[in-house]
Amino acid sequence: MSLKAYTQATARAENPRQSEYRLFSQVTHALIEAEGLDTTDIGGRMQALDWNRRLWSTLATDCADPGNALPQPLRAQIISISLWVSRYTSLVMQREEDIGPLVEINRMVMQGLAGAPQPQPQAA
Repeated sequence: MSLKAYTQATARAENPRQSEYRLFSQVTHALIEAEGLDTTDIGGRMQALDWNRRLWSTLATDCADPGNALPQPLRAQIISISLWVSRYTSLVMQREEDIGPLVEINRMVMQGLAGAPQPQPQAA
């Protein structure tokens, strides 16, 4: 199966929430890898940081659209987080902060996208 066919099949099989989860997972994995890169590999680190910033910028742009169906308070929170991610990423790029908090924010979003865990049946 070609990559194009796989991508098309995946797009048909996933709902938007699953697609967002998968994208956050990929970006977060790239951030984790960048965190462990040798300090001389500036390009790899910057690429991961830029990908994460672009993801959050895209989310903020989508949330600013009046036609967005998400509740207004949630849209405002996403825009606020996006602004923080942008500022914080600049500090990380300048080596004034660590990548860890960006990873944690993404993980929290992934938990929300995954939904609440289903209650396990209790033994009688």
